[in-house]
Amino acid sequence: MNRRVVISGCSGGGKSTLLEMLAGRGFTTVPEPGRRIVRDETARGGTALPWIDMAAFATRALALAQADHAAVAAAPDWVFFDRGIVDAAVALTSCADEAVLAPLVASHPYHPLMFLAPPWPEIYVRDAERPKDFATAMAEHAQLACAYPALGYHIVTLPQASPEQRAEFVLATLEQRP
Repeated sequence: MNRRVVISGCSGGGKSTLLEMLAGRGFTTVPEPGRRIVRDETARGGTALPWIDMAAFATRALALAQADHAAVAAAPDWVFFDRGIVDAAVALTSCADEAVLAPLVASHPYHPLMFLAPPWPEIYVRDAERPKDFATAMAEHAQLACAYPALGYHIVTLPQASPEQRAEFVLATLEQRP
C-alpha cells in the first residue's frame, strides 16, 4: 500500500505545524520544497524565488519534490509531505494542466487520500519566505483544489482546529480508509 500522504492547500493554512505534530508522534515528514528553496536562494543571493523567477523556482521545486518522493520510497510507515509533486507542477504550469501533471503523478504516486488545508485568515502570516498576500494564497489554493481531484486524488479538507486535533483527524481518517 502507498503510505506517502500529501498535505497541501492554502499557504499559511497550518500545514507545516501539522507536520510538526505528526513528526512528534514518530512519523517521517518531508518539509515543503518551496520554503527550502527560498531559504537556499536567499542565503546565496539567488533569483529562483517565486517573486523574481517563478519558472526557475517551480522547476527547482519539482525536482526537489521528485527527489523527496524517491528518498522515502522504502519507508514502511506513513510518510507525510508538506506539499508535493502536484503542487510544484501546478506552479510550473500556472494551471492544472492534466496533460502535464498526469504523467508525473503516474510515475510518482501518493496515497489516494490527500489532505487540503483550507484558507484560514486568522492564522495566515506573511514572512520572509512567504511575502504573498492572502488573496494570492487563496488563488493558489483554488488551483490545487482543482488539480488534485482531476488527477484521481480524493481530497479530505482539514478542519480548522488545533494542530493536535488536526493530527488526530489525519491519522483517524487514514485508519478508517487505508
